[in-house]
Amino acid sequence: MNTQIGRFITFEGGEGVGKSTNIQFVAQWLAQQGISALVTREPGGTPIAERIRNDLLKAHHSEKMADLTELLLMFAARAQHLKAVIIPALASGQWVLCDRFTDSTIAYQGYGRGVSLDQIDQLRQLVQGDLNPDCTLLLDAPFKMGMSRAAQRASDLGEEVDRFETEDDGFFNLVRQGFLTLAKAESRIHIIDASQHLSAVQGDIISVLTPMLGNGVSTKHFASSTTKQDDDV
Repeated sequence: MNTQIGRFITFEGGEGVGKSTNIQFVAQWLAQQGISALVTREPGGTPIAERIRNDLLKAHHSEKMADLTELLLMFAARAQHLKAVIIPALASGQWVLCDRFTDSTIAYQGYGRGVSLDQIDQLRQLVQGDLNPDCTLLLDAPFKMGMSRAAQRASDLGEEVDRFETEDDGFFNLVRQGFLTLAKAESRIHIIDASQHLSAVQGDIISVLTPMLGNGVSTKHFASSTTKQDDDV
């Protein structure tokens, strides 16, 4: 019988701050500690949510997407992701490592786009109920450094930059400030200086996560969140 308690760890930050690299590092580090971890991402993580992701990020539509449409699609993908992947994994005792979650929605659609934070909070409560990350690692770097890294990554992979990466500097400055504002208000959010050498970044991440090893947390909120999903989605 699996007696491991699942933990929900999210990785946040602007473009090009190293979320993908560091989420894989954490998965490998946890495996060395004997902890099973599921790596996933938002928007995405399920076939339905990945189709929404493509429309949100990769499809450069001739028709301008309304800010509210963008917001609703983000939460539609999240609702599917939670019900199909995240909640079952946590309930089974897995750790879930998620590349972006609702903090990104608040930073990008709220602070970046200027969508009402009250509207975002209403959707957050509808879709995820009481389920929040146990710990959030905010990888922070000056936005111009991150954008340069993101552009280089796209070039190396032969990919087109996504729809968000075409925004102007003002947008990304607002997004970064949004993340930093959230970090001041939420004790679960730990700022990691992503402008450091990678080894230093990963050392800081281990320092944050080590105290969580072997410390059980209640799983009651997983059950209540499942009920919320069944009722509202």
